Amino acid sequence: MSPSSILRRHRVAALLGAALIITPVVVSFAQNGGNAGLSTVAATTQTPVAGIKAPNGSFAPIVATTKPAVVTVTTVMNAQPNAMGEASPPDGSNGNSPFDDYFRQFFGDQGIPVPKAPPQQSQHAEALGSGFIVGSDGTIVTNNHVVDGATSIKVTLDDGTELPAKLVGHDTKNDLAVLKIKASKPLPTIKWGDSNKLMTGDQVLAIGNPFGIGTTVTAGIVSARGRDLHSGPFDDFIQIDAPINRGNSGGPLVDVDGNVVGIDTAIFSPNGGSVGVGFAIPSNQAQKVVAKLMKGGNIEYGYLGVQIQPVTQDVASAMGLDHPGGALVAAVTQGSPAAKAGIEIGDVITGFGGQEIKDPKDLSRAVADVAPGAKETVNIWRKGKAIQISADVGRNSEDTQTASTGEQGKPSAGQGLGVPSLGLGLTDITPDIRQELNLADNQRGAVVERVSPDKAASAAGLQPGDVIVAVDQTPVKSARQANQVIAEASKSGKKSVLLLVDRGDQQIFVAVPFAAG
Repeated sequence: MSPSSILRRHRVAALLGAALIITPVVVSFAQNGGNAGLSTVAATTQTPVAGIKAPNGSFAPIVATTKPAVVTVTTVMNAQPNAMGEASPPDGSNGNSPFDDYFRQFFGDQGIPVPKAPPQQSQHAEALGSGFIVGSDGTIVTNNHVVDGATSIKVTLDDGTELPAKLVGHDTKNDLAVLKIKASKPLPTIKWGDSNKLMTGDQVLAIGNPFGIGTTVTAGIVSARGRDLHSGPFDDFIQIDAPINRGNSGGPLVDVDGNVVGIDTAIFSPNGGSVGVGFAIPSNQAQKVVAKLMKGGNIEYGYLGVQIQPVTQDVASAMGLDHPGGALVAAVTQGSPAAKAGIEIGDVITGFGGQEIKDPKDLSRAVADVAPGAKETVNIWRKGKAIQISADVGRNSEDTQTASTGEQGKPSAGQGLGVPSLGLGLTDITPDIRQELNLADNQRGAVVERVSPDKAASAAGLQPGDVIVAVDQTPVKSARQANQVIAEASKSGKKSVLLLVDRGDQQIFVAVPFAAG
């Protein structure tokens, strides 16, 4: 099928693309759920990046090798009609998309063009994405959000051949999916590359089918590594400035050797088009997930049962570590593998299964990669000593729920006690405070009554209503006891003190430096 025919077919399709709005910009997963036509493409065209130079003066040899293995993925999804009989996207948004105004620029007051149907009749809408062939037998890799909720999937090869595709497996957390097609001959493939070798400034090419106009190649550089978009527990995106748009989702990001180093997935955009801030899943992360999906269809993730946070320089200083690094355990789930293994609140996990843990993301990925039931060694820094324990990894079949971050009100005055060195006003838990903060009957600690705005506690993020339950890993039951342990820490010559704080449904460590007090 020619690119122009694809464009015509999807010019008035219902908008299905998933989007996360972060005012004033849009994080848009680069899937095309209905095209706005060539005028839209012209309106969002990006000026080529100045100074980009291809090896030997041209990217043509790379494109000639890789482009035949890039495909267009077309999905059919159910769109339920609303009360007016208009097709609504399957995400339940009733058509109130953040892209509505964007489309009205080209369709006027008639609004977003969607198919009409009698009330109470379901409709079908098509969406476009991209993918690439990794097996000559017809094995294809794409994003999960490209095929999520699809009732049927079709793949268009680079030569225009259309073939039905079967979903072999998908993984929501990593946003990856594997498809399979049957072709009459071996298909061209593209090889995996090593994303760990990518450096900021390296040249890359993004290949896909933006807006359904046909396979397109754009060039740019790696802008950054390790970006976290908070779209999943394993976010480790490569940021690129090679223009990618809706419809590029699932397409390959290739290096100057023509190997896949990433999978184009999302963009930051104020208007739905490329502004030179795109994101790709690293190939080293994707390749391991794809291998598992090809075997079984679903992935079982390992589970430890800890709530963790980064180890900052202030936290490291308070805990006697010579440098920041690792994952600080802020809470341990009762009955979890971590609890059974003896992992404690305040432990810093520095290694897992022979792998160095530099930050919480390292631990999340390391645990997730382990098969449930495996026994792994955990390296821990606990109260000034390095220890090693063994943990039986459990099974994590459900998404982790985000803890509440709602602020609590200022508590009623109780038995107040000031901590001038940190800029804190503490009070005991009285019956009135317990009721006001909705604390459990057995809750003990010192309640933060006030925080001086120009002192260290405020800079560290403490706020009225926080309940300090431990100071330097010593449990405290009252404001006086908390003040005493803080004073002892100050006299010992420590640069900062480590506070374990209960805040709503969340438990976190906060390191407060004495020098800033």
